[in-house]
Amino acid sequence: MDAAIGFIVGAECSIMRIVKVNSLHKWDVSVAQAKELQLSLADRVVTGCVAIDPLLVAGVDISSPRLHGRARAAVAVLSYPAFETVEVSTVEGEIAFPYVPGLLSFRESPLILAAFERVRNAPDLVLVDGQGIAHPRRLGLASHLGLFLDRPTIGCAKSILCGRHETLGHERGSHAELFDRGDCIGAALRTRSGVRPIYVSVGHKIDLASSLQWVLECCRGYRLPEPTRLAHLVASGRVSPNRVAE
Repeated sequence: MDAAIGFIVGAECSIMRIVKVNSLHKWDVSVAQAKELQLSLADRVVTGCVAIDPLLVAGVDISSPRLHGRARAAVAVLSYPAFETVEVSTVEGEIAFPYVPGLLSFRESPLILAAFERVRNAPDLVLVDGQGIAHPRRLGLASHLGLFLDRPTIGCAKSILCGRHETLGHERGSHAELFDRGDCIGAALRTRSGVRPIYVSVGHKIDLASSLQWVLECCRGYRLPEPTRLAHLVASGRVSPNRVAE
């Protein structure tokens, strides 16, 4: 992989914990094989409550071209509850998998996981700018990454991929469950009063109620949770990793 890698350490962490990335499957697959993998891996996603008492929370985002080209993945690791930047890891490289709705994790996961492999302070909770099980085959980016990382992950998407929900209130914390084919797959969540909701779904090793709780806990006055907001700023090139750590 042709990649440019960057690290920034903002706040010190007393114990260095390297992220271990599992090897679940190869990435050189066809569209049909990718869909089959999603269906088989979805059965391995844990949607029950796992006790979480995080010291470090990570946000994940990637700036990906519509077709082919280079992309930048960013992982921002923040302390909890202070939300100080501990580390930012970025990786740039070529996107090989074609753009197919519902298969974005096959385009984006390799670079994101490469960024995680260089993280020196393993997070206890990962928030992903993307879908968890709120996906036609119940395996969006957050769930896919959760299986590779084997740690609690939450999908925090800006838009709906599938499913419908009832009208939710305008105040912060209001939510409405998202249903698809009779299954509750997530919820629309108002993270700021009067602002458009985001769409929260279980990624892996967490339940929906806990996911909603932690997303709200990580929102610090913005629509997006602070970890994914910072990862988005870095991945999109709007803010350099150096500025995030300041």
